[in-house]
Parts: sequence; C-alpha cells; structure tokens
Amino acid sequence: MESFNYFNYYTEIEEYFWKKRGAHLLVSPLDWAIVETWQKAGIPVGVVLQGIDRAFESWQRSKRAAGGRQLKSLAYCVDAVLDAAAEAQEAAAGTGPELKRTGPAAEPFSRIELRKYLERNAARLRAAAERQQAKRVALAERLKETAYRIEELLPTIESPAALDLEDLERRVTVLEAKLSAALSADVEEEALLDIRREMDRALAPYRRKMSAEQLAQLERQYSQKRLFEHFGVPRLSFFYLT
Repeated sequence: MESFNYFNYYTEIEEYFWKKRGAHLLVSPLDWAIVETWQKAGIPVGVVLQGIDRAFESWQRSKRAAGGRQLKSLAYCVDAVLDAAAEAQEAAAGTGPELKRTGPAAEPFSRIELRKYLERNAARLRAAAERQQAKRVALAERLKETAYRIEELLPTIESPAALDLEDLERRVTVLEAKLSAALSADVEEEALLDIRREMDRALAPYRRKMSAEQLAQLERQYSQKRLFEHFGVPRLSFFYLT
C-alpha cells in the first residue's frame, strides 16, 4: 500500500462513503474499527471503494432500501469489501513482481504537521499521566515514558535528511501496542463491561453476516479504540493524524 493511501486511509474511505450515501454521518466507533481491520489486513483503498460500490448496489436492490431506509454503517459493506479484496488478490497472482518506483515518494504530511502531531500526543500523554498518578502509579509512569519516547522522535522530524515515515510509523505503533497492554491491565472491570455492552449493541445487527474471524477482529479494534478513549489517551499511529 502506498504511503499516501496508508496515512489517508480512513479519510478517503469516509468521504467516499458519505458521497455514496449523499449525507454526512457521525463517525461511529464501529465504523472506525471496521476501517482499521481493512487497513491492518492491507486492503488497498481502491479495493475498499470497489467493495463499497457493490454493497450500495446490493442495498438498492433490497427491501430495506425500497422501504426508504438508508445504509448507515460500513458494517453492511464488510462482505463486499472482502470479496473485492479476494478477487484483487487472485487477479494479481501470477502477474509477476511489481516494479518499484524509481523516484522518491512524496511525503504525505508536512514536517510541521508531523511535529505538531507528536508534540500534541506527548502533551496529552503527560496530562493523562497526571490524572492517573494518584491511583495507578505504574500506568502513570508508562504514560510519561511513552511521552518521553515520542519527544525523542522530534529531532528526526527536524532533520534535513529524507524522512523515513515508515520507520517512524513502526516506532510509534510499537509504543502504542505497549500502551494498549498497560491500559488493558489497569482498566476497571465495570468499564470493560460497559465497553462490551456498547460493542454488542453496535454489532448486533451484523453478527449473522460476519464470520467468527471478522467479528473477533472487529471486537479487538473496537475495544482498543474505546479503551484509549476511556483513559483519555491518544492513538499514536500516523494513521490517526488525518
């Protein structure tokens, strides 16, 4: 997946979905989780958009559309997107190795945007650490350490050398994974139950349409997103910059 598509992945899909539906919608945690599963599976944006087209075509032929109901969630598009991804993979098989681009790729974000994003995340991590200091000392220390590690990346942004955004992304996602484990270990049981209840309600209309593997992936992404929100902790990947 090209860097531009990777780091603008959600924005492109969200805008296309809005265009197909003809109206803007509030971004739901379920929709975010769905897009994250597509992104982590390495499904190109163009393939996702193709699947969304198919899903809308199917919806238009349905009784619900005939009754005036609108397609409100990307959850309805999951099967169509996965089918399109499988077809694209089959079509690509046996076509030979992809030629690498000869010129350098354009940076998808300005250095100013990246610096502000890192600085903002470090500040939010320290603020979260202060809130947790009294009750969760170990978590507060993890948050402060993560903020420090984020700030260590700033000289790389300021360097006149070519920016290796993929390497920076690997570094922040490793930090995010460690942080996710710390949050999961310290969250209250009741908060986890609330997240689970909310997730079950959101997924209820779509459970019979999805495989066990699809549901497990969605549940992981959904729970992680809500867990970070519960603690007021920012996601660190550049995927969330847009």
